[in-house]
Amino acid sequence: MVLWVGTSWKMNKTRAEAASFATRLRDAAAGGGWPGVQPFVVPPATAISVVRDALGPESPVVVGAQNAHWEDAGAWTGEVSVPQVADAGATLVEIGHSERREHFGDTDRTVNQKVQATLRHGLTALVCVGESAEVRAAGDARQHVLSQVAAAVDRVPAGSRVLLAYEPVWAIGEKGREPTVDEIAEVTRALDAEYGAVVTALLYGGSVNPGNARDLLHTPGVTGLFVGRSAWDVNGYLDLLRIAADVAHKAGQVSAMTVPH
Repeated sequence: MVLWVGTSWKMNKTRAEAASFATRLRDAAAGGGWPGVQPFVVPPATAISVVRDALGPESPVVVGAQNAHWEDAGAWTGEVSVPQVADAGATLVEIGHSERREHFGDTDRTVNQKVQATLRHGLTALVCVGESAEVRAAGDARQHVLSQVAAAVDRVPAGSRVLLAYEPVWAIGEKGREPTVDEIAEVTRALDAEYGAVVTALLYGGSVNPGNARDLLHTPGVTGLFVGRSAWDVNGYLDLLRIAADVAHKAGQVSAMTVPH
């Protein structure tokens, strides 16, 4: 099992700041990397090519884009297409983040269109799902998130390169509340049961930090972390990668001990 651990920078970092982060990450990876962990970074569109170039062609770090349109080209002012972000060096596209849904009109239908476009061009789709505080309070979190995923992967062939990122809206951002493992597991267990054999990984995001990362990675169904502000500083991100590598190593030891000889 590979643990995916990545960060989206949202609307942060200049090209120079992005290059500095990527250079430090490149140097750390050259020291042996993080066995059992797939790192990824999702910079703003202006810095995709900068990060890709700074990491170098042999880097194990996946570079993503924070959004892409479902059409390959056309009169879509202000948008970027999947071929364009791929040309800039991205091999992953983040789709359906709650901020995109709330402020920019992303719907279940357009999320699915973006997933289809991303996969059509051979990139990995990172699909963000999650419930609001109101939905959680009403007891509908599990069904709400399952419905979001069902819409996102509609007509997507099994085995496609899709990552799910469960990010409860009430847990993300500067004012987000750190959830308990039980609150997370209520949804991740259901996602794992329904889609665990279909998607590449199930990530958790929302108030992730080095203090809770280990527990989050042991949450039922969770096989990665999608991190916000605690990974915007490269030292914080490197701490998280080291924690994930240790979890992966110990999980491998347990697996080896339980395999019949």
